[in-house]
Amino acid sequence: MPEADPFAELIAPFSRRGVDLGLERIEAALEELGHPERTFKAVQVAGTNGKGSIATMVERIVSAAGIRCGLYTSPHLLSWCERIRLPDGLIAEVSLTTLLQRLQPLALRHDLTPFELITVACFVAFAEAQVELAVLEVGLGGRLDATTVHPDRSVLAFASIGLDHTEHLGSTLAAIAREKAGVMHPGAAAVSGPQDPEAAAVLEAEAGRLGCQLQWCSPLPAEQEGGPRLGLRGDLQRLNAAVALAAIEALRAQAVAARTYALKARKPAALFDLQATTASQVYKGVEAETPSTRAAVEGTRGLVLTYNNTLIDAVFHSSSGGNTESSGDLWPRQLPYLVSVPDYDNASPVRDWRQPLDQTKLRQAFPELGGALGIDVLSTTPTGRVRQARVVGPSGQLALTGAQLRSR
Repeated sequence: MPEADPFAELIAPFSRRGVDLGLERIEAALEELGHPERTFKAVQVAGTNGKGSIATMVERIVSAAGIRCGLYTSPHLLSWCERIRLPDGLIAEVSLTTLLQRLQPLALRHDLTPFELITVACFVAFAEAQVELAVLEVGLGGRLDATTVHPDRSVLAFASIGLDHTEHLGSTLAAIAREKAGVMHPGAAAVSGPQDPEAAAVLEAEAGRLGCQLQWCSPLPAEQEGGPRLGLRGDLQRLNAAVALAAIEALRAQAVAARTYALKARKPAALFDLQATTASQVYKGVEAETPSTRAAVEGTRGLVLTYNNTLIDAVFHSSSGGNTESSGDLWPRQLPYLVSVPDYDNASPVRDWRQPLDQTKLRQAFPELGGALGIDVLSTTPTGRVRQARVVGPSGQLALTGAQLRSR
């Protein structure tokens, strides 16, 4: 005999209400709560087959990078607790029970559906657990799904789209794809693996109409062909993994882009701008003005700037040979954002700086010394960036700050 559902008195059966899509009710409920969903950023995963796998992979990667990440999936197998994963694991049964009891009057006032109620509970749990980034799996469709109420879904991932819930989403693949593409919004980055041509055309059209960047990715190569070993088997999982990795790369690109605007917001009069010279490279810009960083910035204006009304602690390349340091070293007590960001292409000046310098270039860089025989690093920042250095040349020595050295 199956065990009784401990949440039966708190979450009405889905069959009693049926599917009732819309965002008005949950928007009003979240407003009454003071918008807990605004305390964290989100990645949203839509599609038909593979949403849960993609969402879980993204959450695992982000968590492994040291980010406090939450995961919201549906449906569950045994317990409602499976739907809400906090940084320390699944939400405890007693915690979810207490939370749902607290939300009962709110649910009644706003006539929330069961899925809307558990979504609100998830957002509150994430906020109270100080989640920094949440991965949200769409429940049904996308355009009117409760997860789409989140205002800061800067990265969107699409699993394979097929015919599902035709009674609610439409009877054709194009109609269903249009509902799922409804999660797109201006400035977001969307990633997808190969889709049926009919679904792909809809995604392309909606991305173009809304000004959403859409990137297509191919399945990861098989393990015997040099691809990674995955915990889940099958060709579909190699496609899901590729979409998850593309979503992570989109997050990284946005972290790079965010730094320029964060600096600009902190010091509007300073020369922190994308138009960085190769001499000062990233420190006055994003990374370097290369095609990929330019695209990253243009696609993320107004995004990932603040968290709880403070500037984020984005990551970026310093100009000391391509090492990465955190803006938290400049602004103590700011919140961390994402992991280190690699150089994006060969147009970066960092690539040139890693090449050996011949004596002619050294004489041009240090004419007062007749060149350079060696450089002694006298002090560095906690992340290894040069703070003070001494250049030894044929005709003497020269003490320079890190900034002066990099400008040479």
